[in-house]
Amino acid sequence: MNKIKKRKIDITWSNLDSKYNIVHNVNLNGYFIISADMIKEFQEPRLAVKFDHSDDRPELFIDNNLTILPITRGDYYISKIIAYHTFETVSSKITYLSPPEYIKSLDIHSINSESKALNMAYISGIIEDFLVDEKLLPTVSGRMSSESFVFQGSLCNRDKSLSPVVKVENSQIEIDAAYEGINSLALIEAKRDLSDNFLIRQLYYPFRTWKRKMGEKAVRPIFLIYSNSIFHLFEYKFLELQHYNSLELVKYKKYSLEDTKIKEDEVKAIMKSLSFHVEPHIPFPQADSFERVINICELLYINDMEKNSITEEYSFDSRQSSYYLDAARYLRLVRRDLNEEGHPSYSLTKLGKSLFSMGYKERQLKLIELILSHEVFCLVYEYYLENHSIPSKKDIVSYMEQTAIKNPNTGQPYSDSTNKRRASTVVAWIRWIINTYSE
Repeated sequence: MNKIKKRKIDITWSNLDSKYNIVHNVNLNGYFIISADMIKEFQEPRLAVKFDHSDDRPELFIDNNLTILPITRGDYYISKIIAYHTFETVSSKITYLSPPEYIKSLDIHSINSESKALNMAYISGIIEDFLVDEKLLPTVSGRMSSESFVFQGSLCNRDKSLSPVVKVENSQIEIDAAYEGINSLALIEAKRDLSDNFLIRQLYYPFRTWKRKMGEKAVRPIFLIYSNSIFHLFEYKFLELQHYNSLELVKYKKYSLEDTKIKEDEVKAIMKSLSFHVEPHIPFPQADSFERVINICELLYINDMEKNSITEEYSFDSRQSSYYLDAARYLRLVRRDLNEEGHPSYSLTKLGKSLFSMGYKERQLKLIELILSHEVFCLVYEYYLENHSIPSKKDIVSYMEQTAIKNPNTGQPYSDSTNKRRASTVVAWIRWIINTYSE
């Protein structure tokens, strides 16, 4: 069995723990303050503390329920404060808007950065519709100082009696965009990657900084995600000013600037002209979020990436990255090569590049075709059309056995337990197809 190579970030924090007894001190005192100078001995501090999602943290932190928050320009507070918030699972119909016809410098088919997504959301009226405020104008953005404030945070053991008081003084914060209207100032954190959770600090520190400055005027923390031609906007509020974990979802809406309406008959038409692909010499997919398969392809449409970069971009571990990259390769959207350093590098195939230069609806229909061109998925979707329900995992495993799905590494059928896990992916991808025309 190949030994899994440790990430640099894991080695860095293992060395720091050995030198400074970080875990022992947190268990003893409730926290440990580490400086950028202390970290610099082993890694560039900026890279060693950037954990935007909970699974980005090094093994030392995950294994010991540790998180890290900046408290000055060069000091960090390590504790067991719950630093991340899981995105709520909420439904929303898509609101359709359009940018002004005279705008030629921004193209709805090439929104490949957070800044472009924010600009497009503003000029097309998405920001105005979501905020429901008058005379909105862009104001503060970029890096700035947090000034001084204190807060409490919930611990992973939920023991309120041990809830620490943290003092922040002139820590650096960054605001992707801010829009001020008659009634409020909205502070926006924008992302192009889909993840299950986010770092609360990205909303809380700017909120605390500007709440003091704005007096009675409302300050509204907003999270914007742009993926697969859809803008997802989450508005939060902090129920207690001085409590880091007191955030609550106020509202969520989805927007698109192009036609996303797909009819069931259009999918049925794909079925009529479908031809099956021979199963590739790539593991059968084990990647339950098809939205993330799409999102990885979007990122590769911008730049080729090594697997480690994709692992860091997402709330993924190395194994999850492999699963999602293999899923994209299974659909012939991504290829794996070696870069100049001899490391595996991933890029879109010619087919993948053509898909991600298409408009939303054309791309979705092509993705549906690619999924259904694999016989197992087609059989499950046919069952759905006939019965208006998805077959059981046991039945899906039977389809996999019927179509002779094999492990490409051994040439033998997968084990029953492995087939059951992969059946979950079949269910998820078929549900994704159904949702494209049922929203």
